Formats: sequence, C-alpha cells, structure tokens
Amino acid sequence: MRVYSWPENHWHWPVELTHQHGVRSGELVFTGGQADLDHSGTVVNPGLLDEQCRNVISFVENILTDLNASSADVVRWVVYFVGDEKDEAYILSLLSQATPAACMPTVSTVCLPALCYPGMRIELEAVAWCPPEDTANSIQYARGEHLPALPNGFSHVVRSGDLVFTSDCSAITASAEVQFPNDLITQTRLMMECLEKTLSLVDASVSDVLKLNVFYHGDGTADNWSEPAKIRAACFPDPGPAATGIAVTGFAQPGLMTKIAVTAGIRSDTNVREFAWPENHWNWTEKLPYQHGNRFGNLIHLGGQVALNTKAEVLHPNDMVEQTKIAMENIKRVLAEFGATLDDVVKVTTFYQGSASAEALHENLLIRSGSYNKPGPATSGIPVTTLVYESMVIEIEVIAMLED
Repeated sequence: MRVYSWPENHWHWPVELTHQHGVRSGELVFTGGQADLDHSGTVVNPGLLDEQCRNVISFVENILTDLNASSADVVRWVVYFVGDEKDEAYILSLLSQATPAACMPTVSTVCLPALCYPGMRIELEAVAWCPPEDTANSIQYARGEHLPALPNGFSHVVRSGDLVFTSDCSAITASAEVQFPNDLITQTRLMMECLEKTLSLVDASVSDVLKLNVFYHGDGTADNWSEPAKIRAACFPDPGPAATGIAVTGFAQPGLMTKIAVTAGIRSDTNVREFAWPENHWNWTEKLPYQHGNRFGNLIHLGGQVALNTKAEVLHPNDMVEQTKIAMENIKRVLAEFGATLDDVVKVTTFYQGSASAEALHENLLIRSGSYNKPGPATSGIPVTTLVYESMVIEIEVIAMLED
C-alpha cells in the first residue's frame, strides 16, 4: 500500500504542484528534498546554515513520523549544500546528533555553488527502511577501517534485508587525505576500488548494483566525461545498473575530483533482476554497460533520462521546456517496459542547468509536476552549472515501486 505525506503546517512551494513531501511504499520511505521555506515558498533564514540545517532535519522527522517511521529507520541521508569542508563537517555532526546511537545510516554529500532559491544553503532528503517486526533485526551497519574518513554515527554501507546502500566512495583516505589531488583519472580508479571494498563488507559486489550516482569535476564536454566513464563502466557486468552522472564545479575537499554512491540488491529466488532498454531509446557517445532501467522485486530504478537521440546528439539544444518534455516521455517509455506508469513513481530527482533562481527551477518543475496525477511523488530539484554534454540542460531520474 502506498501512503503520501504532507504534514500539517509544512512548508510549501511558491507554485501549486502535484508533488508530496514524502511517500511510503511497503517497507521503503522516500522524502523529497527538504528546504527551509515557509507556507508561501519563501526562504526563511536566507544564508544561515545553522538555522536551515536544524529546520530541514525537523521537516524530515515530521515526514517520517507522518509515515509511521522515524529517524531510527533512516538508511541513507543525501545532503546538497552550499559551503566548504567545515560546513560539510558541521552538517554531518547535526545529522549524527539527530540519529539514535544504535543506528548508523549512510550519507552522501554534494557541494554546489547554489541551490534552487536565493539564500538556500541546504536541501536534505532521506531514505528509510521499515521492515515488519519479525525481520526488524535484519539490518547490518558496516564501517571499514581503510575506507574514506567518515564521522562517527555513519556507516560506509548498510544492508537492510536484500537492499544495500553505500555512503560516498572516493579517493579520500581513512585519515581524510585526498589521494592524487586534482587527478580525475587516478581518483576514478581508486574510487571504484573503494566501492568494491565497501560492498564486500556486506557480502555484496558490483554485480549487485542497481543504481549508481557519480559526481565528477567536469566542464560539460564529452571529452571530459569520456575517459572516467570508461573506467567506471569497466567495473560492471553487461547488462549493468542504471546510472546518473553529474558534472560539478568542485567538492568540499580541495583536490577531490569524483565520488560515487550506489544502491544494490542481493538476488534471491523472489528478487530476480530485469533490465530495460526501449527500442530506439537514446544512447551515450561511449559503449557502456548501463541500462536505462532495472527492476529488483517491486523496486524500479531509472538512470538519468535526458533529451538525446540514439547517436547521443542533444535534441532542442539549450531549450529547457522541450528537453524536459522529452525526458518525461523517455521516463514513461522505460517504466512501460516493466508494466509501470508515472503513477508508480515514488521519488524523482532532477538536475538542471541553472542557478539560485525560482524562474530557472519553475521552468522545468511545472512541466514535471504536471506529468503526474495528484498525489505525486516526492521530489528534489538541484541546479548545476553544467551537465555531461554541451547544450544538454536537464537530467531526470526516478524510483518507482510496483504494488503487490
């Protein structure tokens, strides 16, 4: 059964949308990106990181409570923020304080030059796992002593039933030093070695990965993206996971060039993996093992959908409206391969070319929201300076859940 959340007196967007703040489908809970806004969609504490952090954590807790869950059930935090290394450390300390001592979720952080509205410093989302009482102990938190430095209170990897969630894997050492500063190629190789070691802590491997999210220091050209993409791809079987790769202008740690976080699924007799690549669907400039979507049990992940053709040529260059429409049509096509529709989507994340501007966000947000029936999925909208290819201005990924 699917349940949607919009807690009483919760913040609102400045425009009317179908999206909800949280969705629970079976054992999984997804929150949309929480921001420090008021009922009219105005940033409440512009520029003030401490106040915004405390408020967004409270917003997430309200959503979880509304969906009969709590912070003790969180298996992954995702933090988008504007700041530096000290700001990142401060945010993680507050998240750790908000989590019960016996629970150690994973965490991914993405440092950006701006968020969607002027004055926003943080957007926070959570994934929670709420198993039946008779399986409540089937969760495994794991930390590796040789893996990237991670504050107390977080795991490098969490296994919850048959699902696996990792924190960021990168070229950062256990002593918090960046190896091979500013070297994207070498760091990519070290990052993939880190991922394999991380998954092995819970008896998983790269062949179990359902979805990957990679961020890399990029300039929005195929040449910049190509070589590290091939290094990453060589680690996965074909057919492989769904993937989203986003170029960023930098990371909180000076010299860091890339990081990756994944969701994996341990196969069983009841959790068979299916893959989707619709006929004549768009392709990359490089041959990659990634699929446009995969299904694991009732859970469906789609890689970032964009406005490309089969030759990786950008359709409607720099046109946000038309590219958004094409991306949404591509999402529908991939979902249909699994017998699913947009009504089955529980979480959508959109990366779009833009800055701290309501106009830039709403140009695509209204189209995306209008594609869903109400109540719609939880959502996060993240502005970036550039995407993988020049003149490509939007990339949309979704998670869907089929009803039993």
